[in-house]
Amino acid sequence: MNSPHLIKMEHDLRVLSLEELEWLLERITKQVQERKQISNKFTDVKYMNEQLVAMASDLDIKTEIISINNEFSITEMDGLEKL
Repeated sequence: MNSPHLIKMEHDLRVLSLEELEWLLERITKQVQERKQISNKFTDVKYMNEQLVAMASDLDIKTEIISINNEFSITEMDGLEKL
């Protein structure tokens, strides 16, 4: 995985001080942990089900669904039978 971009970054890192490298390492570590956490949340079926239950009971979401259904109710009367 030695893309030209990564090679340039490695070269640029050599000019940083130790303090700057430590700061950058902390920031990279934090970003990696955040991405892993987000990735794990979306692959966790229990978490997704909890989110769906929360959305289903959310008054704003219910109101929006009613609005969308009302907007498309005319289209449902187009004469086509359910397949």
